[in-house]
Amino acid sequence: MNPAPAGRAPVILLIGTVDTKSEEIAFLRESVEHCGARALVMDVGVLGRGGFTPDILNSDVAAAAGMTLRQVMDSGDENTSMRLMARGASLLATQWQMEGRFDGVLILGGTMGTDLALDVANALPLGCPKLVLSTIAYSPLIPPERIPADLIMQLWAGGLYGLNRLCKSALGQAAGAVVGACRACPVAPDPRPVVGMTSLGSSALTYMKRLKPELEARGYELAVFHTTGMGGRAFEDLARRGYFACVMDFSLQEVVNHLADSCVSAGGDRLLGAGSAGIPQIVAPGATDMVDFAAWTRRPDGYAGRPVHEHNRLLASVGAKHDLRRRVARTVAERLAQASGPTCLLLPARGIEEWDRPGEPMHDPAGLAAFMEEMVGAVSPGTSVRCVDAHINDEAFVRAVLDVFDTWVREGRVAPGVLAAATAEVTA
Repeated sequence: MNPAPAGRAPVILLIGTVDTKSEEIAFLRESVEHCGARALVMDVGVLGRGGFTPDILNSDVAAAAGMTLRQVMDSGDENTSMRLMARGASLLATQWQMEGRFDGVLILGGTMGTDLALDVANALPLGCPKLVLSTIAYSPLIPPERIPADLIMQLWAGGLYGLNRLCKSALGQAAGAVVGACRACPVAPDPRPVVGMTSLGSSALTYMKRLKPELEARGYELAVFHTTGMGGRAFEDLARRGYFACVMDFSLQEVVNHLADSCVSAGGDRLLGAGSAGIPQIVAPGATDMVDFAAWTRRPDGYAGRPVHEHNRLLASVGAKHDLRRRVARTVAERLAQASGPTCLLLPARGIEEWDRPGEPMHDPAGLAAFMEEMVGAVSPGTSVRCVDAHINDEAFVRAVLDVFDTWVREGRVAPGVLAAATAEVTA
């Protein structure tokens, strides 16, 4: 992240519908200025003029989308009009951010404004502070695949219509949060390539504890993502954007969850981001023997009698049935087949998470055998497959991972690491 240069007040791009929320946006502008920053207001409303003149007119936003404001208003209904304004706002915000005209963005709205806000936030690069103040923050109405990796979202309590003390509190906090993000200390430059890895916590899957020092010794930085829905979403988003030199995607239970209609989902495009970007990927079926569910609800229908692991008061898992495990294998094979970069699938034959060991609640040798049989039969010729006679948390699995990784580095498929001496020169 690049904060506002020292000595210059951060500039915050405020986006909202000035026609319907003039009072709220004016108060937000004052709040930003109270925090020592400067505000630029972009009007994305289509119903008329508001109580003040914004810095970027709604007609400018429409023009960025290639239309006049009248054409936008006559395009159909409020939904189609706001989609067009979202296109224009995204293009303008992207251009202005590249030109250095603002340091962070704050967007407010209800369902319409949030729909637009997600488009704009996704158009901006990683590290540009982006905060959405929404009446539907954290709502299941928002699909995981539309949430960028570094989005800040705050509930706009009491903010649907008009100012009040609750609304003002939310507006003031949002202003302070985005200004603070723009003033945050810069992250020191690091020339090391980043390896993206997935895991289900550090108890069910433990390979990262061995792999982290090994990768760092080779001159790489490791970023591990918690595959409990939003972690996998962030991982996919960054992979699709080409952020990683290589991915080690070893925790795939979000694929299982999505197929089983669990709320713990990273979206329908899980396991596609790295492949679409041509990023080398080493994949393993960690934790694909479980379906996650909210521990404060009852277990999913149709799973009576299946083993359950209650991880905490938020998250629990139930053992996946054999037909689902076969379906997961086919889905994984189909998605890996779409990859445009090097792809290796490692299949640990003695278990795929810590509770899948003899005597543990999720140990199901027949289920694992069904998965492996389906997996081997479904995988495409373009995917390299290696069976590993070990548990996924064993040292032998780590050695198999490093063997593939080191081979790809020697072959030039993965960018070479940057060792400590060179890193110290850059960060000094």
